[in-house]
Amino acid sequence: MCELLAMSANIPTDIVFSFTGLAERGGVTGPHVDGWGITFYEGKGSRTFKDAAPSSRSQVARLIKSYPIKSEVVISHIRQANRGKVSLENTHPFTRELWGRYWTYAHNGQLTGYQDKFVTRRYQSVGETDSEQAFCWILESLVAKFGEQEPADMMPVFEYIAALAEHIRQLGVFNMILSDGRYLMNFCSNNLCYITRRAPFGTAKLIDTDVVIDFHQETTPNDVVTVVATRPLTDNEQWQVLQPGDWKLFCLGELRLSGSTAELHLL
Repeated sequence: MCELLAMSANIPTDIVFSFTGLAERGGVTGPHVDGWGITFYEGKGSRTFKDAAPSSRSQVARLIKSYPIKSEVVISHIRQANRGKVSLENTHPFTRELWGRYWTYAHNGQLTGYQDKFVTRRYQSVGETDSEQAFCWILESLVAKFGEQEPADMMPVFEYIAALAEHIRQLGVFNMILSDGRYLMNFCSNNLCYITRRAPFGTAKLIDTDVVIDFHQETTPNDVVTVVATRPLTDNEQWQVLQPGDWKLFCLGELRLSGSTAELHLL
């Protein structure tokens, strides 16, 4: 399956260290060789880099590892194709506009029997993946429930997204990360974890390559940075492992809302 990476921070922060570890899993320490992508938010704008080549050998990925783009929210994905050919249009993350903001999404897993369930009109898939179709259905469902204007309180929106994600989880494996540029949400189907780094900062060592960073030298005492990944990226830090049905919502690095749809799954 694919692997996910995301970041939420209270100040513009680069993700070079974490992405360096993830990129190795795209052909060196992992089998995810069918493309990769990354989206950086800058205010209401965003910039996305994608490549259908393996991240471990991609010249574009080499740029991301060497050029410290500063962002408060980042979403990244390395692909092991199971639905759709290896191509840019099938490469995550996917982005659509909703309520005057760019929403970005990536999915790890595989769904079955979804074709007649993700019926949409406003949002259409460009590629052939189950992932993109699920994303379009989520956004279409948000418009149907909350209307054309952004709600004043976004918390019910993300609670509803969690319920939608649980519905999709009935069709297979659905690990998801999603953002509107302010909030970062993740939903766990079987593999997802996160770590929040804050003062006092220490050193971290990547699992997939011989790289060590001293965050104390790279941060200020007020920095808060949360990193979400399919599997831990470092071997000397304590990552929080999510359980099936768990979901978390972060804003500016801090946990804002969390829950579990395990009870819904039993109903």
